[in-house]
Amino acid sequence: MIINTGQRTDIPAFYPKWFANRIKEGYVCVRNPYNPTQVSRYQLRPDLVDVIGFCSKNPEPFFPYLDLVKEFGQFWYVTITPYGKDIEPGVPDKEHVLGSFKYLSKRVGIKSIGWRYDPIFVSEKYTVDFHLNAFDKMARELDGYTNVVVISFIDLYEKVKRNFPEVRTVPEKDRLILGQEIIKIASAHGMVVKPCGEGTFLEKYGADCSGCMTISQYESAIGKRIIAPKTKPSRKECACYLSGDIGAYDTCAHFCRYCYANNDLDMVARNRKKHDPDSPFLIGSYRPDDVIHDVPQKSWIDGQMSIFDFI
Repeated sequence: MIINTGQRTDIPAFYPKWFANRIKEGYVCVRNPYNPTQVSRYQLRPDLVDVIGFCSKNPEPFFPYLDLVKEFGQFWYVTITPYGKDIEPGVPDKEHVLGSFKYLSKRVGIKSIGWRYDPIFVSEKYTVDFHLNAFDKMARELDGYTNVVVISFIDLYEKVKRNFPEVRTVPEKDRLILGQEIIKIASAHGMVVKPCGEGTFLEKYGADCSGCMTISQYESAIGKRIIAPKTKPSRKECACYLSGDIGAYDTCAHFCRYCYANNDLDMVARNRKKHDPDSPFLIGSYRPDDVIHDVPQKSWIDGQMSIFDFI
């Protein structure tokens, strides 16, 4: 099966010791964000977990623990955007994150790491030209360290509009210009562009519109065929395979203004005070009314010979 660490928070950046302890102890407990008394318990064993999916804006804090996950299949997305502290106050300097990306690529391999340049929004400061110049500079830096880059244009969810009221939807003409030019730049540096939740309008220009965190991406990372059960997408535009997320909302301290996972910034501070790196839960611990469900798990790797055996 697949364990995902990054749809609700940035575990490598803020909770690396906790995740290391979970790997050492071999299990993790996850509260249902919509029904907190319902708890899912997952076993964290290489014979059951085929791939761990990571999403981070700062993977470096987890580097001391990389050996703990070397027996697991891995795929990392590292987000590097051109925004300053006015938009991403808790994200380290981008040159530092670029360096971390390169180090991680050398550790896990080029097929096990991707770059996310998203979400994209346009403003008086962050213009179309600004984005293209920034993307070109970053693509040059990451040439040879990844073969995939994900882009998306900002979605104005209610929590985004509340935390970032001045942001606007990217006009269609700007989406087209940015998409076409980014595809050209990425191609020049050995990268395929994967639009996230953007439909297929960039496909004819060379984008791979099949999704970003897909089974095929995981298969490429581990070099094995995965036979995964079907799941429903989180939204109709999304083709990603999101399985077994062990994070929690309102826990990420990057405080990005466009964040989709933080609803209440004050709650982030309160939740982080409840974090115990020795607890089975990311936030807090067991409660008297918990109903614990041991999730049925098995490997999804196809034991039959496949095309990956010849690559």
